[in-house]
Amino acid sequence: MKHILVIALCLLSLHVVGQSVANKVDLHTWKPPYTLIIPTGWTSERFSIPIEFAPQIPYKGVEEVRFAPGWDKRSSADYWSYAYLWWLEGKPAITAADLQENLKAYYTGLIAQNSANRTMLASKSVPTTTLIKKVKTTSDGVDVYSGTIKMLDYMGQSAITLNCQIHVKNCKEQKRTAVLVEASPKPTDHAIWKTLDSIQQNFTCTK
Repeated sequence: MKHILVIALCLLSLHVVGQSVANKVDLHTWKPPYTLIIPTGWTSERFSIPIEFAPQIPYKGVEEVRFAPGWDKRSSADYWSYAYLWWLEGKPAITAADLQENLKAYYTGLIAQNSANRTMLASKSVPTTTLIKKVKTTSDGVDVYSGTIKMLDYMGQSAITLNCQIHVKNCKEQKRTAVLVEASPKPTDHAIWKTLDSIQQNFTCTK
């Protein structure tokens, strides 16, 4: 999401200082207690939850994003390929239905914010739909989900479908919940998923 979120995220990070401490994390001083790798050539962004463009998502914490090198280049094999972590306070109940609803709100808001200053033809209006299902719970208690996000690609101004894999982990000692989302329009057997999976596989709740 770089030029997407870059506009949204950079504005958000600058806006954080003036927000209520109870609702926002000061990203200028905050240091992540977890480990989330940045693959070679990838870039990152971080902003606060509640999410400004999707305030109906009922969580508090931090979002951290990892963008593939060609994430915003339509000719690239890793266009729209990225991963992000929601580092959430406490242990909110998270089901497939919750993820489906919250991701719909997230992408609907993201598209609206990044389309606000673009000339969008009515014929290019694409409703955001999400479909998420639970795949399994691993032996170490991680809930795994998969699904699709159908939406308007505001960079290409056409419909796009992102495949996604989601891992929800309870970080008990930190009293936090980690939601790791991997997304790409490429099928899950494409090479980009090896890198996306490596971000998830190397995540730890501590440094």
